[in-house]
Amino acid sequence: MIKTLDAYIIRKFLSTFFFTVLIFTMISVIIDFSEKVEKFIEEPITRKEILIDYFPNFILYIDGLLWPLFTLIAVIFFTSRMAYNSEIISIFNAGVSFRRLLQPYLIAASLIALLHYVGNHYFIPKGNNTRLELVYKYIWQDNDKGKTRDVHMFVAPDTKIYINYYRKSDSTARRFRLEHFKDGELVYLLKANSAEWIGPPSRWKLRNYEIRTFDGLEESIELGPGKEMDTTIAFTPADFVDYQEQHTMMTSPELRKYIANQRSRGVGNTMKYEIELYRRTAEPFTIFILTIIGLSIAARKVRGGIGLHLAIGIGIGALYIFFSRFAIVFATEQTIPVIVGIWLPNIVFTGVALYVARNAQS
Repeated sequence: MIKTLDAYIIRKFLSTFFFTVLIFTMISVIIDFSEKVEKFIEEPITRKEILIDYFPNFILYIDGLLWPLFTLIAVIFFTSRMAYNSEIISIFNAGVSFRRLLQPYLIAASLIALLHYVGNHYFIPKGNNTRLELVYKYIWQDNDKGKTRDVHMFVAPDTKIYINYYRKSDSTARRFRLEHFKDGELVYLLKANSAEWIGPPSRWKLRNYEIRTFDGLEESIELGPGKEMDTTIAFTPADFVDYQEQHTMMTSPELRKYIANQRSRGVGNTMKYEIELYRRTAEPFTIFILTIIGLSIAARKVRGGIGLHLAIGIGIGALYIFFSRFAIVFATEQTIPVIVGIWLPNIVFTGVALYVARNAQS
């Protein structure tokens, strides 16, 4: 049952947290607007797209990125004020242990972590999809790094396609070739002068095709000069689009489906998608760790006051972010497993949190 002390701390925690979010959100929006205002003026983007589609989703994105840090700042700020006003000392003198004091902090942190978890997996990716479509259309128009020349791609573990040139404007592939292997030997070869996208799920129209089938030393040939053939091949125009932030535009179910699909095709370029998927779960857990660290630091009444506590807190937050990026680099280079790289900062800082919490009242 939530008691008066619990309700008091939870109210202070949440109000300070959302005030911190509001302040940093305003600063972020102003900075982002100042960077993009020239593009907003030059490009034919509408006010609705700016005010309804872009900035609300930008706020979701930037807040989701920084919520753990906002939590640490909020905890340190209001707890330092309580310590400065001798409220923390009074609470301890009343027989409340540090572990008991931690309970309302963890309740409030749970609410924030739950919002962060749901947002990370569903709402923020949907917002990123809307926001980044506008960004790629009006601002970063050359951001698509998808290959269009000499494309080699596995569509199944034993089936590979080659495209000499792919034209994105009409979804047409030139000089198309499909090779199917069995036990390491080529058993089927399909060539076509062009392959044109018809529609989902994976329908293509081949023109001027040639089919060769191999059975040991025997070979059969089917020629179709001037003819067309509708067929299904497991690739789509989306396979030729590769934006730097593309993995952030998918909800977690979409990410899992994409990763499974790429693996079934024998494609190994899923690293950034796996990192994104694990990150979305690891970050909400970070909120609990930084809450414990923030309380342990700010509960002491020191000569530096709130300023010193905030400086220490921001330093810890910066160290955590640096360590997280460092671990992601190792995971990306496959030096360590992806899931280990994503969760390693949480594991290390959990030890830090337990240490500072154990010594908080000493």
